[in-house]
Amino acid sequence: MAARTKSTKDRPSYRCTECGWQTAKWLGRCPECQAWGTVEEYGAPAVRTTAPGRVTSSAVPIGEVDGRTATARSTGVPELDRVLGGGLVPGAVVLLAGEPGVGKSTLLLDVSAKAASEQHRTLYVTGEESASQVRLRADRIGAIDDHLYLAAETDLSAVLGHLDAVKPSLLVLDSVQTVASPEIDGAPGGMAQVREVAGALIRASKERGMSTLLVGHVTKDGAIAGPRLLEHLVDVVLQFEGDRHARLRLVRGVKNRYGTTDEVGCFELHDEGIIGLADPSGLFLTRRAEPVPGTCLTVTLEGRRPLVAEVQALTVDSQIPSPRRTTSGLETSRVSMMLAVLEQRGRITALGKRDIYSATVGGVKLSEPAADLAIALALASAASDTPLPKNLVAIGEVGLAGEVRRVTGVQRRLAEAHRLGFTHALVPTDPGRIPAGMKVIEVADMGEALRVLPRSRRREAPREEEERR
Repeated sequence: MAARTKSTKDRPSYRCTECGWQTAKWLGRCPECQAWGTVEEYGAPAVRTTAPGRVTSSAVPIGEVDGRTATARSTGVPELDRVLGGGLVPGAVVLLAGEPGVGKSTLLLDVSAKAASEQHRTLYVTGEESASQVRLRADRIGAIDDHLYLAAETDLSAVLGHLDAVKPSLLVLDSVQTVASPEIDGAPGGMAQVREVAGALIRASKERGMSTLLVGHVTKDGAIAGPRLLEHLVDVVLQFEGDRHARLRLVRGVKNRYGTTDEVGCFELHDEGIIGLADPSGLFLTRRAEPVPGTCLTVTLEGRRPLVAEVQALTVDSQIPSPRRTTSGLETSRVSMMLAVLEQRGRITALGKRDIYSATVGGVKLSEPAADLAIALALASAASDTPLPKNLVAIGEVGLAGEVRRVTGVQRRLAEAHRLGFTHALVPTDPGRIPAGMKVIEVADMGEALRVLPRSRRREAPREEEERR
């Protein structure tokens, strides 16, 4: 009986490395968190106590801690400094994730060259490309510096050896999923390997006061690949976004221990590399001598940054029983809601049986409710074939009852529109302080907002629809 009890106690168990769920037998998929390949074997836990040991440094009052050692140093790229909160802090570990081909390696190679100096060496470790491939990209974007060191390694011990040899102030690892430790079982990119590699580099960064930039892969759903623990361990998590068919790239802060996560960095990708855009609104606008029907301008907030964007709409007679509804850069559900509001509250019946196409300019994606009013006016302008007044921007959320609701940051949006030369604006009631020289029209519902369209053409649209019937 005693032997049987001992055998049961020493029997190995299995535990999910993601959520901690335990079971007596191995499973390929965790029933708790539905993750594949995360159930691993572990022995029966032994009851142990930890005795007090020697401290590495004495505790001192927080007021006596020298904060100058944690002063941020510029990366040489102002748009990236904006998102980081001023630059890279010594000992900080930054994780930059994004889809393949979005420009992560190009941006970090440019940062590596601009941050390198005689006092601050930079080590760029590539695990996905050869050294000659990285050199070709560096020649193309002009990222050549005598204090920028390049190594192509996929072994963690070799990377740590390069740190001892070069003694850099900045380490760039592209990417963390390609480096593996020989002491850990599993292929590179596995959860155990990613934890070990990230943990070793984080320890090295804190001990040496070295800033570290890690490139991370993403899954097909857009989430950062690897264990969730990776995002908790690092100090800053940045998301690199952008459509591969557009020039615009956005860097958003998901987590930042040294600053806010409201800032967004804007970049433009071209043949010579990637450059920061201090004023990116020009990418989202189409300059015309005369206004065109079906276009309306709005001001969106990316983080705390106001950007002027253009919404376009086109309506044509449908040749099929079910009219098409196509969107690009806009949420299909919000466009459908605006169509319903225009038909029911705005009495515009010319949209029901027509093909409708709506899009944004420059690859920007408008998902916030503040663009509702601009979408609705662009659709109404396209339906009546009447252009909106020139230099007009529309800001506001539209409800299903047809009311125009207030949105956040109206004053910042109006200030940005005024800076770019726009003189008229449609906003919800009580917008706050208005820039001098700008005419603001307060609207409470869609009926008041549609009055900006010429009255004669606005009445012709439903009448023409009735004649077709």
